[in-house]
Amino acid sequence: MSEALVIVPTYNERETLPVVLIKVLDQEGFDVLVVDDNSPDGTAQVAEHWRAQSPRVHLLRRPRKMGLGTAYLEGFRWGLQRHYQYLVEMDSDMSHNPQDLPRFLEALKSTGAGLVVGSRYLQGRISVVGWNFKRLMLSKLGNLYAAMLLGLPLTDLTSGYRAYSRQALEKIDLEAVHSEGYAFQIEMAYRVYRAGLEVLEIPIVFTERRQGASKMSKRIVREALWIPWRLRFGELKDFWAGSPVALKEG
Repeated sequence: MSEALVIVPTYNERETLPVVLIKVLDQEGFDVLVVDDNSPDGTAQVAEHWRAQSPRVHLLRRPRKMGLGTAYLEGFRWGLQRHYQYLVEMDSDMSHNPQDLPRFLEALKSTGAGLVVGSRYLQGRISVVGWNFKRLMLSKLGNLYAAMLLGLPLTDLTSGYRAYSRQALEKIDLEAVHSEGYAFQIEMAYRVYRAGLEVLEIPIVFTERRQGASKMSKRIVREALWIPWRLRFGELKDFWAGSPVALKEG
């Protein structure tokens, strides 16, 4: 068993999944868990084929489309139960380059950080391929909004390419996380940071998917706008209630 697990949620990714699996397996020290939401295009059958070919490929089938956040949470629990030391989030549509995986692991090990985020906006740069100006500005301003409201020293809170240490996932309460989409990424980063663990970024290049449909929706965007307020309100509520945890952190 490898020390790191790459969690790949899928829904109708039959065409791109084999490419992702080949490129992940090319990276030494990484296993991969496909979390499939009963894709009607047969993605799970593709994953089954690869699982039969390699002991480093695993499959978690779910009965229906249940959302990105819950897919990652189930993947985290699966990996923690099997004693992986590092757990990585990665898209299954080739938006994220698997060749970057060793860089995430190196950053976690060399710094002892709880979370390493792959940033599209580090050092004032924009490393995105295939987005129009409107979507780019929505992402850039949305990240700035969430980071300022939550006081997080990050440029790309909504990035879905990231790696957690086992310590970080064991220290936060995964049962309390209920967000989806971009909001899930914001909430997870905030919880790791508030747990007192280091959160840092490394640069990546994000490439818009060429096949299939984007999973972004108005509901996902609304949740991402609302979740920072919910997190801050909960923090203030604990403080005024005299919560020992809040008083210690404040």
